[in-house]
Order: sequence, then structure tokens, then C-alpha cells
Amino acid sequence: MTLFIEDGAPVIVQGMTGHQGMTHTARMLKAGTNIVGGVNARKAGLDVEFPGAHNGEDATIHVYASCAEAVSATGATASVVFVPPRFAKDAVVEAIEAGIKLIVVITEGIPVADSAYFVELALRKGVRVVGPNCPGLLTLPSSEGAKGCNLGIIPDGIVSRGPLGLVSKSGTLTYQLMGELSDIGFTACLGAGGDPIVGTTLLEALEAFESDDATKAVVMIGEIGGSAEQDAAKWAAEHMTKPVVAYIAGFTAPEGKQMGHAGAIVSGGKGTAQDKKDALEAVGIRVGRTPGQTAEIMREVLAANSL
Repeated sequence: MTLFIEDGAPVIVQGMTGHQGMTHTARMLKAGTNIVGGVNARKAGLDVEFPGAHNGEDATIHVYASCAEAVSATGATASVVFVPPRFAKDAVVEAIEAGIKLIVVITEGIPVADSAYFVELALRKGVRVVGPNCPGLLTLPSSEGAKGCNLGIIPDGIVSRGPLGLVSKSGTLTYQLMGELSDIGFTACLGAGGDPIVGTTLLEALEAFESDDATKAVVMIGEIGGSAEQDAAKWAAEHMTKPVVAYIAGFTAPEGKQMGHAGAIVSGGKGTAQDKKDALEAVGIRVGRTPGQTAEIMREVLAANSL
């Protein structure tokens, strides 16, 4: 297992028949993800064709009326959610109650109260949520013949298997650092999401990478707002044995102005990029001021540790 999911795990897509769901289901199938069904009560019973999506051959994905029906028919253990914001809470709760163990919520703009509700419910039920407002989770094949999993919208073709783990609050910066370090490769790339409340924090991602034998070093991408980076720094100082290199977006962001993500806002002088940089460097985590510099620091760290 690499970062919360096994290679080839059966996956369903909630909201598969919408434009984004169709587009990214085709991508996920082409990446080798084992998608076994879609969920949309209004289009239950439909068989959706994805031409050339499965090893060059057409794939047919059945649409189920509910997560419970989909799980019963397919044995799915993971779900990717492309449901519009006002329906997202019900969709995640439905997946939790159906016994899904990993739920990746791509949807942006979910009310914070809704996210708080389903994240708390997932914690109580022992369900892993990634997101919301995130690019998803990409795991690279862990053995010869394995395919890994691409759950969400992360481009898979730009990296191969390697010793690095990556966790990020930002979608675009995730892809940029993947590209900068594509020659080295990754075990997994996780988009934690940029909302104030997310199902998997930076700290929890570091904990997972620390426990993964194949991961030898970690890239962490943070941004202004909140204290997730400081929390991760404190945990890393006490528990992390693997090198971590970080990048913090937002050094030039003005106080009180939201920058891109719902959680990316400096309020009351707290949550600045400099605050986060200071906290990370205080525990020995080097911080780059640009994605390119961050990649170069990681190369130096790998060389210094003979990784």
C-alpha cells in the first residue's frame, strides 16, 4: 500500500456523468485506475462508454443509483467526488455510510460548515478523506506490472516512480514541483486542498510518508493562512526521520486579502509566509522561495544523504 490506497483498488466516481466527471474519469481510466462504477441517482442504470480509455480499448462504466448499490455490486473501496458544492456534503456522507474507506473530494466551493460535518463524521467512522478543493491523490506503481492509482485531476504522465513523496495545499504548484523533479520521481503526490478544513492535513501526509518504506524524502508545499505548516513542523521535529524540503506560496500577499484558496488569507498578522518559513527552518526543514529553488534544494538534500 502507498499512501492510503492499494494498487488496483476498485474505485467509483460520484458525479461521473457531469462534464468534469466524464473528462477526468476518462483520464483516470487511461492512467490505469480501476474505476468500477459511477454514481448518479438520476442516471442510474446507464452504461457510459469511454472510447480507448482502457489500454487503448473502450471501457464501459455502469452508473449506479447510490454508493451503497455501487459498493454491493463492485466491492469499491474508494470514491472520487465531482459533485457540485451544494450536493457535496450529502455525497460524502453517502459514501461514508456505504463503507467507502477513501474519499477524494475534488469539489471547490463547499461551505465550511458542510466540510466540517463530513470531515468529523469521517474521523468518527475511520474513513480517510482527501480534500475538499484539491487536485486529488496520485500513487505511482509500486511493483512491476502494477498500475498505481490516479484519483482526481493530477496529471499522471509527467512523473514516474521514484523515492520522493509530495504533499501540497496548491493544485498548480503540485504539478510544477512534479515537473521540476520528474527525473527523480515519486511514490505518491497528494493534494491536501486549500480550504480551512480538510480531511487530510499536511501533518497527516508527513506521517503517512514517514511510515512508507519506499519514500525516502518529502516535498511539502504550503501557502499563507492557517497554521497547518507550523503544526507539520512541530510534528516533524519530534517524529520525522526522513528529509523534508518545503515551499511556501504567498510571500508578497497583502494582509486581509484572500489569495486563490478559501484558506489562503492572512488575518490579524497570523499565517504569513514568513511565519511559516521561520517555523519550518527552526526545525531544520529548508524552505525554497521559488518552486525552482525548492527543487534544487531537494537535489542537494538527496545528494547529501546519499538517497
